[in-house]
Amino acid sequence: MKNTPNIIFSTDPDYKSELSSEIVKSSKQDFRIHLNRRPGGKIVTIVKGFIGHQDQIKTIGKRLKKKCGVGGTVKNNEILIQGNFRDKVIELLKSQGHIAKPSGG
Repeated sequence: MKNTPNIIFSTDPDYKSELSSEIVKSSKQDFRIHLNRRPGGKIVTIVKGFIGHQDQIKTIGKRLKKKCGVGGTVKNNEILIQGNFRDKVIELLKSQGHIAKPSGG
């Protein structure tokens, strides 16, 4: 999913980007935290539901990885944290003012 519209220039004086209406302030994000078992029995904590710029999600992901003391990545507007850190991630996101709920089993 792209975070930027394909329109580069518009002659319409009333044009508004669809992206600007979708962007939610980073303090108002509504996240769902999933656990996923990968091949080899490894567990990954996945944070879904982010709306906004790629730089914002990278910053949040970096902060979560640092607080959990593990590795991870940001792909397809999802934050992947290595290991079972669902409860800790929920606490960290709530302390930053986000809405975070566990999802799945």
